[in-house]
Amino acid sequence: MKKTNVFGILCLGFSLVGFAQKQNDSTKVEQLEEVVISDSRFKLKRENSGKTVIKISQQEIERNQGRTVSELINTKSGIEVNGSRSVAGQNISSFVRGGNNRQVLVLIDGIQINDPSLVSNEFDLRLIDLNTIESIEIIKGAASTLYGNAAATAVINITTKKSSKDEISGSFLTVVGTNQTQDDLNYNGSSFTNNVSVNGTLNKFTYLASFGNSFVDGLSAAKSDNAEKDAFSRYNTNLKLSYEFSDSFEITAYASLDKFKTDIDGFPPPTYTFADTNDEYISKQKRVGVSPKFEYENGSFQINAAYTKIDRETISDFGSTNEADSYVIDAFNKYNFNDQFFTIVGLNYGDYKSLFTEEESFINTDPYLNVVYVSGFGLNINAGGRLNNHSEYGSHLVYNLNPSFSIPVKKGYAKIFSSYATSFIAPNLSQLFGFFGANPDLEPEENQTIEGGVEYNTKNGFRLSGLYFNRNEENTIVYGSAYENATTDATVHGVEIEAQVDLIKNVSISANYTFTEVKDGVRLRVPKHKANASLGYDFCKNTFASLNYQFVGSRTDTNFSTFANEDLSAYSLIDLYFSHKLIKSKVKLFANISNLLNEDYFEILGYTTKGRNVSLGLNLNL
Repeated sequence: MKKTNVFGILCLGFSLVGFAQKQNDSTKVEQLEEVVISDSRFKLKRENSGKTVIKISQQEIERNQGRTVSELINTKSGIEVNGSRSVAGQNISSFVRGGNNRQVLVLIDGIQINDPSLVSNEFDLRLIDLNTIESIEIIKGAASTLYGNAAATAVINITTKKSSKDEISGSFLTVVGTNQTQDDLNYNGSSFTNNVSVNGTLNKFTYLASFGNSFVDGLSAAKSDNAEKDAFSRYNTNLKLSYEFSDSFEITAYASLDKFKTDIDGFPPPTYTFADTNDEYISKQKRVGVSPKFEYENGSFQINAAYTKIDRETISDFGSTNEADSYVIDAFNKYNFNDQFFTIVGLNYGDYKSLFTEEESFINTDPYLNVVYVSGFGLNINAGGRLNNHSEYGSHLVYNLNPSFSIPVKKGYAKIFSSYATSFIAPNLSQLFGFFGANPDLEPEENQTIEGGVEYNTKNGFRLSGLYFNRNEENTIVYGSAYENATTDATVHGVEIEAQVDLIKNVSISANYTFTEVKDGVRLRVPKHKANASLGYDFCKNTFASLNYQFVGSRTDTNFSTFANEDLSAYSLIDLYFSHKLIKSKVKLFANISNLLNEDYFEILGYTTKGRNVSLGLNLNL
């Protein structure tokens, strides 16, 4: 493939700053009261929520164009998305508060998305394109009452983009960048991303269609002196249609096809040590869904239903083919008794199938109830219960109690909050019946999570929060010679601190710190200390720049050459971002420089990490 030197283009892009030095002092930014939804499914002011919900807005996504979903999520407190700093096709592991993939649930437009054929039953974040997303809310801590099996450490609630109010609107995005290691800074164009969308509103009918593709070349998954290139390619096709039959009734339907292919390295015989190989991994997901919603005087009734088909293939000396199907229906009724008391009653049904030697399946049928009380004197209570009815493991009750109390302080509020919640995680089909290490006698995992904290928030742009969490795990599923339940309980505890400062005009500062400690046992690749900080500056209405810093403390990983655990050194990363809008804000040019200081480190022992890389992008909105 012909490569393009992008260094000169980068200089040209930065020269456009000269067009944007005049600051528009008449522009006034009004900070609105933040509303969160995911922790209760009702629109609540942040001061009335008993959780520290992380909300990634459309503006934040737009100011991170050129990055992946995993890279953006990885900047948030309590979260380590391992693999997001490595080659594009690297396996992603989402460690939240010391947990693992199987304890994190992903929702897309309100419906649970996972892969029954994967060991951890998770949704593969490599499949999704950040440019198709409107916003993301992340609830940390147990949320099984509202969201069911697997929601033990976090729920990542992704909302896809909405249609424009115009009859027809469109957008086009293209990004070209380097893909290089610390030792080979050639600045050749090796990474290409494109996305195009057409959407609009025709009377009561809305539509959105988008297509995206990505290709990345230039790095080897295995870190070695004579490494070959492991390419990554992905395409995404999405269609969303909605019709409003009346003021009280509407139906939304959607379909998507996501596929990626990546070259991987493996453990070839006869040495069975990690090395360059010509292995491949292919994953394809088809998803269709429908969501009718009926609103009445004091509430609403809604159904989210989806079918997902997944095909995966690993081509190697230990290759395998996996097919999986899932049918998920979530029907729920919201009722507002008054401005203080809200209830939601629902039934969640999931039918999951995966093909191994034979087709295996299980079914969940879970009724649930959640209530929210917002008093007039500062007390807020979020409580509920869910009966997990599993076809293989019977019935298990999970519940949560989440009180908080807020008081007005000048132009803001101070809040204390706490939570006690339980979770139930059934073994996945792959762990029970899969090709490697299957154990049909596994017991389900059960967790109890306690957390408590404080938050101070002012409307003039300052927020500070801190919390302590403690999670006890029973029957933790681990891997020895096969999957098995741990004989002792595991306890993980830690502290999270977040700060947001917008006190100076056109300057925004955010920072977070996470301390995570495993009291019993070892958790691989989970840093004990992690911190993120960001400084953003609006030169004027159309020009923005940010400086981002990340510190990742020492971790433990396994050396598969010796099968012994080793400590990985701490490291720090600095990223730069710049954007400028032209032609009445319809055209945006942006540039990223990641790992500015070209830090050399291991994210995963034996695997390549990215060095200093540069990308340039163009976003056109019509």
